[in-house]
Amino acid sequence: MNNLLWAAAARVPIGVTEPNVDLVSGGGYVSYWALIAVACIFCFIGIAAGMLLNNWIQKMQKDSANKAADKIRQDAQREAEHILRDARVSAKGETLKMREDCEQEIKERRREQTNNEKRLAQREELLDRRADSMDAKAKNLEKQEKEIETLRERLSNREQELSKSISQQIDELERIAQLGREEARGILLEKLKNEIKNESGIMVRNLLEEAKAKSEREARRILTYAIQRYASDCTYERTTATIPLPSDEMKGRIIGREGRNIRAIEAATGVSILIDDTPEAVVISCFDPVRKEIARQLMERLIGDGRIHPTRVEELAKKIGKELEEELYQVGEAAVLETGIQGVSPQIMKLLGRLKYRYSFSQNVLQHSLETAYFMGMIAAELGLDEQKAKRIGLFHDLGKAIDHEVEGPHAQIGADLLRKHNEAKDVIHAVAAHHGEIEPDSLYDILISACDTLSASRPGARSETTELYLKRLEQLESIAHEFSGVESCFALQAGREIRVVVIPEKVAEGEAQMLAREICDRIEKEMTYPGQIKVTIIRETRSVEYAK
Repeated sequence: MNNLLWAAAARVPIGVTEPNVDLVSGGGYVSYWALIAVACIFCFIGIAAGMLLNNWIQKMQKDSANKAADKIRQDAQREAEHILRDARVSAKGETLKMREDCEQEIKERRREQTNNEKRLAQREELLDRRADSMDAKAKNLEKQEKEIETLRERLSNREQELSKSISQQIDELERIAQLGREEARGILLEKLKNEIKNESGIMVRNLLEEAKAKSEREARRILTYAIQRYASDCTYERTTATIPLPSDEMKGRIIGREGRNIRAIEAATGVSILIDDTPEAVVISCFDPVRKEIARQLMERLIGDGRIHPTRVEELAKKIGKELEEELYQVGEAAVLETGIQGVSPQIMKLLGRLKYRYSFSQNVLQHSLETAYFMGMIAAELGLDEQKAKRIGLFHDLGKAIDHEVEGPHAQIGADLLRKHNEAKDVIHAVAAHHGEIEPDSLYDILISACDTLSASRPGARSETTELYLKRLEQLESIAHEFSGVESCFALQAGREIRVVVIPEKVAEGEAQMLAREICDRIEKEMTYPGQIKVTIIRETRSVEYAK
């Protein structure tokens, strides 16, 4: 239709505006309005045809939708019937299963009920038998009670008879022995007391021997382990030093005019110079080991240089003193590094260096301190203690000997005061103060330092003492043993490391010998000072006499 309209419009010339103008088309003239009418007719026809076509399409779509809906409805109905049929079948199966389960449960419960009834019947039968047994036992008990009552009456009568008989016998014994009951009781108690004392002494001896054997084995193992891992040289030194001279003429030069040189040396060093008839030798005497070392080096340098006069002596003494101070610090630092401890103040290191020139019973104190530190560390490791703390205590335990010639008091207390002044730990200070027993030990370190100190000092060759001190210790040892009752004689053996005590057997029983040995040991520990340990042996003579007839 649109094509027709466009065709009709194309037949109208462009630019014609008058309505009555005729146009020639195919041999005739058509009016403008006729063309419009024709166009309108065609438009109406097109619209009508479109409406009819639209209605037909809608009808067809509606019919198709109705058919689809009917099909869906039919499918849904069939599906619902199928689901309903399946549900009925499933419900019927579930019902059958539930019925079977119920029947099975009913059977099980009936079976359990039957079993319970059987058990109840058996229990009732058992209770009946027990009741019969209890009745029989009750009858037996009644019978036994009657018999017991009869026996009790007989025993009561028998006790009365025995008491009367015993009383008569006691009276007869008192008359025969002419001894009262209280006196006899006293004699019996005294005898029992002596027997108990003897048995307790034997028991104590056995326990002590057992404990001693165990402790000695363990201590020997630990000490052997510690000693075999450490070895050191023994150095002997005295309070004097001998300086060799190239000739006796040097003695005169050392003395100087009117003794000026020797007085200058003694004033600068604080020592005593001994010049006697000993050929080509001068002796230096001083109890301060550092001053003695300064004097020794001074004399050697003066003799080697040959220039000996008071000014030279003073200058050289000051120079050697400064050098020795530096050496003391280096020695102390080396000792600290050797033991592996940390946090030591420079003043403590310098005091440790002074111990290099300090000797105790001919044993070098610094070497002794290092030995003790090593022993402390190794034994502490064996016992599970702090190894570094143990080494620290061992190295510092004789620190007071560095200045004990300047400060009054025991060296253990002096060392503890020095460590306290330099902010050492409390347990380290207490162990140093307690290692010679001036104060009571309160930790395992206090006991361990005493043992390690003794271990280092008492090993063969470590120390020596004068003959006077040795004899005095032997006399004191024997006098202590003689003071105890029942001691007949005593003998100190092995350089005072053992004492054998002979007792009177009539005064000291066999069980009392161990207790006497313990008491003697306590007295020795309280009153004597000695290196190592002292063994106390009690000897009691036992004689068994029998006559053949």
